[in-house]
Amino acid sequence: MQVRSVVHSTFVVERFYPVAPARVYFALSDPDAKKRWFFDPDNPMPSRHEMDFRVGGKEVNAGCPSDGQMHFFNAVYQDIVPNQRIVYSYELLFGETRVSVSLATIELVAEDGGTRLVMTEQGAFFDGHDTPDVREHGTGELLDALGVALERDGI
Repeated sequence: MQVRSVVHSTFVVERFYPVAPARVYFALSDPDAKKRWFFDPDNPMPSRHEMDFRVGGKEVNAGCPSDGQMHFFNAVYQDIVPNQRIVYSYELLFGETRVSVSLATIELVAEDGGTRLVMTEQGAFFDGHDTPDVREHGTGELLDALGVALERDGI
């Protein structure tokens, strides 16, 4: 019999961007803008990206990084307050294996001529396929990529 496990974890990642909350919100909510920063640096060309940004809408991001198996990010938007809050639940799969299920909350707060983004993730990580530390690190990298896109691309 295969031994199964689950690790529950909550982490918070914060970033400050020197742009208005409306610009950060746009970069998070517009499908073309999000494609410019939301990707795996080991696989910058996802094979599939779909985004229906509305409460109940879905987002799918799939690609095949260097490990050779497809990775799937499948999200459902649960709550949206324009320019202030986005809440979504998502699963992450490596091939056919579900490695985690999470609830993510993004808060955008106007602060000192810019925006403080606070992302809280509550996750269940299954059978040692992924860990909270790895996910927190990856989330930080994505939010750093968002900052670069806001600065470089003027999103």
